[in-house]
Amino acid sequence: MLKIKNISVKNFMSVGNVTQAVQFDENGLTLVLGNNMDLGGDGSRNGTGKTTIINALSYALYGNALYNIKKDNLVNKTNNKQMMVTVDFEKDGTQYRIERGRKPNVFKFLVGGIDNVESTDEMQGEGKLTQVAIEKTLGMSHTMFKHILALNTYTEPFLSMRANESRDLIEQLLGITQLSEKADILKDLIKNTKDSITEETYKIRAIEEANEQIGKSIRDLERRQTIWTNKKQEDIENLKSEIRLLEQIDVDTELQAHREFEEFSIKKQQIDTLNSEIARLVTSIEREQKRLSKAEKDLNDTLEHKCYACGQELHDDAHEKIVQSKTAAVAESQAHITEEQEMLTDFRNALVEIGELGTAPTLHYNTVKEAYEHQNQLTNLKSKLENKTEETDPYVDQIQSLSETGLQEVDWGEVNRLTELKDHQEFLFKLLTNKDSFVRKRIIEQNLAFMNNRLEYYITRLGLPHEVQFQSDLSVTITQLGQDLDFDNLSRGERNRLILGLSWSFRDVFESMNHPINLVCIDELVDSGMDTVGVESALGVLKKMERERHKNILLISHRDELVGRVNNVLQVTKENGFTTFNTEVEVIEA
Repeated sequence: MLKIKNISVKNFMSVGNVTQAVQFDENGLTLVLGNNMDLGGDGSRNGTGKTTIINALSYALYGNALYNIKKDNLVNKTNNKQMMVTVDFEKDGTQYRIERGRKPNVFKFLVGGIDNVESTDEMQGEGKLTQVAIEKTLGMSHTMFKHILALNTYTEPFLSMRANESRDLIEQLLGITQLSEKADILKDLIKNTKDSITEETYKIRAIEEANEQIGKSIRDLERRQTIWTNKKQEDIENLKSEIRLLEQIDVDTELQAHREFEEFSIKKQQIDTLNSEIARLVTSIEREQKRLSKAEKDLNDTLEHKCYACGQELHDDAHEKIVQSKTAAVAESQAHITEEQEMLTDFRNALVEIGELGTAPTLHYNTVKEAYEHQNQLTNLKSKLENKTEETDPYVDQIQSLSETGLQEVDWGEVNRLTELKDHQEFLFKLLTNKDSFVRKRIIEQNLAFMNNRLEYYITRLGLPHEVQFQSDLSVTITQLGQDLDFDNLSRGERNRLILGLSWSFRDVFESMNHPINLVCIDELVDSGMDTVGVESALGVLKKMERERHKNILLISHRDELVGRVNNVLQVTKENGFTTFNTEVEVIEA
């Protein structure tokens, strides 16, 4: 798990010479509000430096702000020196710290309290290598960071990115870029194999030249032969033992159970959703029936020339207006009831069509990946056993040759084996680097279904009526009622809902393939074009994320009405040109 714990900021953007610190290591939903005391006390939320928090986090981790700002312009213009940003985080039990600053330039990466490297250059040489090490530790690029951890209104939406940029992001998310990393490793192995071939060739040449002087001890060779034979037998027995243990589980049955469990989960989600909608409609109809009864009574009183409120006689003009108003109210309630009853019938019919849920299948492994790993491991062990069994004694020919003639036999078998190994490695290298490789396509197929499932879940929770799907070629389709739409066809509020849904689904895929991340930052996206229902839906997802997945959520917003809906409030104040963060967290009763 990647756990970002805290960040401290000095002379960064609007923060002054007094170091400001923000803690991230406690679970909860924190609302960040601003108070600009430089604007005559009007209480403006703008320009206070709320976004400075995640800009500082971005700079500390990647050396750049969230958007295009020159590095020297990140230094507070009033003090104009000694800028420093420090972030502490933990991954897999190891503590890390990054210290990064300007004027003077500072760059430190501490692992377990040990200074890994210090650089005061412009991110060249060792500093550049250290940044690569940091990103490898984090497991994400700066672009990925902006889309799954630090969501900001200035970040270009995924669906607005160029096709090659969005494809690169998705390939990185789905683990395709890991193939390139493995290809780099394989490239080194190919080089090592070629070096081994050269070395083995030189060795044989040396044997041919030195055959007349060979006088090696046969007993020494026999001792080595005994050790080799014992080691081979020990390896064979160990491999057989591991194979017997793995063969106790039927992988095909386990994979079928996982497929059935996925169908069971989808069916359960559909049934739960329909039951929720039916309950909501029943409640709504009952409420509307009461409203209809009230409207009909008022209409009847009015038709008798009596005021429905006080019972007094009504004059003709007033009587006619009230009759029209009450008649319209009755008609509106009746239409609303009819509409919701039709919807209720549709939902109940849908529930009948789905049928009974049944019993969830029993699983031995938690994920399909583990089942496939079991299968692959069993195959690899059998292959190793076969190879180990077929290994030939490298000493027998030498012993026989020395015993009979005193000359060492020349054997090109190892060179041939290494040559075959090199050819095989080069074939694998092409599989990893070719974009049309079945390996790449298989990885996409395995992970795309999960991402589409999570995306559908989030956009449903956010109230977006569209269907959004990633296709096998990594393109995205947006449809509504059978009509194809572009991202820019959506309203601002709909786009924000989709941006949030995409970010959260990306995060789920990332965490399922890599490691959980404790921090979620959302900068003003719930303010931008989102109505009250949208804000409530987004807040509901965030609270569920915080409650069930133990996330620390930093929600930057201008909406004061959210104060009563969050666990904590972080007050950001700008006074006399400098931003300060109130680290005394205010606990709100939700």
